[in-house]
Amino acid sequence: MRLGKYLTFVSAIFVCLMIPIVISADEAEIANLHKERQTSIKPIDVDKKMKRFTYDSGYEFEYPDAVRGIYVTGNSAGGSRFDKLVDLIETTDLNSMVIDIKEDHGNLTFKPEEGSPYEDIGKNYIDDPKKLMKTLEEKGIYPIARIVVFKDTVLAKKRPDLSFTKNGKVWTNGNGDAFVSPFQKEVWEYNVEIAKKAAEMGFQEIQFDYVRFPEGFEHRDEELNYSLGDYKDADMNNIKKRVEAVTDFVAYAREELSYYDVDVAVDIFGYAATLEETPGIGQNFSRISKNVDVISSMIYPSHWTSYFGIEKPDMEPYKLVSEYAKVENEVLGKLEDPPVSRPWIQDFEAPWLYSGPTKQYGKAEVEAQIKALYEHDIHEFLLWNAGNSYTENVDYKVGLTK
Repeated sequence: MRLGKYLTFVSAIFVCLMIPIVISADEAEIANLHKERQTSIKPIDVDKKMKRFTYDSGYEFEYPDAVRGIYVTGNSAGGSRFDKLVDLIETTDLNSMVIDIKEDHGNLTFKPEEGSPYEDIGKNYIDDPKKLMKTLEEKGIYPIARIVVFKDTVLAKKRPDLSFTKNGKVWTNGNGDAFVSPFQKEVWEYNVEIAKKAAEMGFQEIQFDYVRFPEGFEHRDEELNYSLGDYKDADMNNIKKRVEAVTDFVAYAREELSYYDVDVAVDIFGYAATLEETPGIGQNFSRISKNVDVISSMIYPSHWTSYFGIEKPDMEPYKLVSEYAKVENEVLGKLEDPPVSRPWIQDFEAPWLYSGPTKQYGKAEVEAQIKALYEHDIHEFLLWNAGNSYTENVDYKVGLTK
């Protein structure tokens, strides 16, 4: 009998060891305290072993047939407009929201817990994040957290040593925006820790925006003061150093977020796909694409010059998107494991381009862009409208044959 009981006990232990483990939010902090254990034989790197396990936020979301989403500000997510945006998704073929978690100025759109190192940058736009996530879960709306990285006036003013300065003051662009430097690994950590909070909140994907240096930086490189950090002694020119820093950040972010089992996405300028690498902002389309699950090119027709032989791209949304898609497909087709392509498309007007009447973007213009994407086997897209006012009665599967 004793032998039988012993064998039963051993069998029970074996079975328990074979059961996959999902670590809860409460247990995650405890797990972090045990980074490495020492046996009498050799050390065990628990970090590597923990990659088999994933964080469980407690929410259940399914990746849709294809992400068709809209941009949502913190104000909209936490305000009266939210119900209207939910209704838009429920009554159309849209299915996802990209919600600001760290916005363009550098603030969080919610108040973190008391004592958090991010407490001073939290705004009460989303006053009840748990209620928000629960609503998204109940409605089957796929949640994506947008985190603006290197455009960060709040952090730049607080920590000029992490920013770019001129004549002893933090440099700002023509819009009054300040940036922090991609060379600074402290900035990497600062933003990735916010991304982890978003994952813990239940977001299924982290979308990093402004993963770059300020526009036109190649013309300001010599006049601004900043630290090159670990890239100071790198045997490459400044253009290559910028590309290296931006690419390294993306790889770092993906590795750090692997425990949370979230997809990692990066917003990137559309024209970056047409160049080997951008000389000023440090974006290399192919190298960034190798380090993300989703690449989201911003291909708003209004933001192009006479690329692709189109004199006025804003006037020809179908042609612009079609020509861009050809280029992107060629670039991504050369990668061994390409990411999902999910471009940002235009649902807004661009009055700054016109001296007379502005080209209006309505149902026909939005559908023209979607149709062009589908025709080139790009089945995911995101709609941008800064005020979150989207065109009604759009067929979001127009021209879809597959």
